[in-house]
Amino acid sequence: MTDNSTPFAGQHVVVTGGSSGIGRAAALIFARQGAETVFITGRDAERLKEAATLHPNLVPVVADVATAEGADAVEAAVAAGPGVVDVLVHNAGITKKTPIGRVNMADVMTVLGTNLIGPLLLTDRLLARLRTPGASIVFVTSVEGHRPPPFGSSVYAASKAGGEAFTRAWAVELGEKGIRVNAVAPGVTRTDAAVRAGFSPADAQLALEIFSQATVAGRPGEPEEVASWITRLAEPGSAYVTGQVISVDGGIELAGLPMKRPMKPRP
Repeated sequence: MTDNSTPFAGQHVVVTGGSSGIGRAAALIFARQGAETVFITGRDAERLKEAATLHPNLVPVVADVATAEGADAVEAAVAAGPGVVDVLVHNAGITKKTPIGRVNMADVMTVLGTNLIGPLLLTDRLLARLRTPGASIVFVTSVEGHRPPPFGSSVYAASKAGGEAFTRAWAVELGEKGIRVNAVAPGVTRTDAAVRAGFSPADAQLALEIFSQATVAGRPGEPEEVASWITRLAEPGSAYVTGQVISVDGGIELAGLPMKRPMKPRP
């Protein structure tokens, strides 16, 4: 029996997109709370190597989880190590502007591949290695997955809505195996995701400030604040929780998201 400070003692965890931001914060909490192995995935070997120095139980796996080859790489790492997964966190994500009327299909496929197809491929590949009963899957979606997004973000929103649909459908489908599936939906959070998606640092900072003003909290969330809910949903103490999407958004859904420009009246 584990104590309250080490709820993941002896467990094995996979966190996609674990080299920075919310994923790295979650991986560190898992490791500090007893997880024996925490695989962190990403496409940038140097960023992964740097993140892995933060705790001896973090194991970097270079993999693009939007591809079948990436899913194979993660499965191979698990097979060569513990052979079993107790917690699978689908955190890897990307955003790109995809305004209707100026849609770039390469950007669309990048967003859908990473945010939606990737979790499907990896879950399918690791299903036989998920501990049954007892395993937990946690999606990191977005409040944009269930409320109107800013202009130009419809594809990103659709990909996150798809993650929420997977959460509910798999909670039912995998429930008979004793596998729980939940999601955390962050609001505006202080990460470098926007810059890595191609936004200038100045534009990313401006967006962070604008959206922060729309929260009840009056500030952006920190990666650790979102990560704490990821681990909370995965821990054994949450064994009666499945199929849920928890918004960690500083109250932005209550305050309302500001629009970039006023809506034009219909003719």
